[in-house]
Amino acid sequence: MRLIIATAACFAVALGLGISPVWAATHGHAAAGKAAPSCAALAFRPVPAGASDGEQTAGMYRSRFARLELRAKVQNGAAANYYIVSGGTRLAAAPAVPPAVGNCANAKKMPNPQADTASGAESCTGDRFTLVVSHADDKRYALLYAANGGSWKFCSAGTF
Repeated sequence: MRLIIATAACFAVALGLGISPVWAATHGHAAAGKAAPSCAALAFRPVPAGASDGEQTAGMYRSRFARLELRAKVQNGAAANYYIVSGGTRLAAAPAVPPAVGNCANAKKMPNPQADTASGAESCTGDRFTLVVSHADDKRYALLYAANGGSWKFCSAGTF
């Protein structure tokens, strides 16, 4: 009886190991061949009240394609300005945002980034943040939005 149970267990393990690569390949689990998503939205919370002065990290997103951080400049325990960092450096401002990137933001229910380009020079503060990431023209764009109450405001756009 033990021999039959041991044989059945070995057969099940061998069958599982033999089928698993085929199953993974046919069900999309072979991640090495997948491309980065063309449009995504990431949600972040603000730094806690009373944080120490200086630069503080509010949140981080890491994938095999990029590492993005939402950072805040804190003065007197309150965040004065939020911005995005990729690879340890602050994102350079994008001179113009392609229409495809604006369409991505609209698909994620965010305002059009071209509509509020003047507000990009102001400080970015809020009680919630969304980072819209889009790929267009062989570049990756990051659009930062802040919510105060229920209304979203475009803060900045950068490439990474």
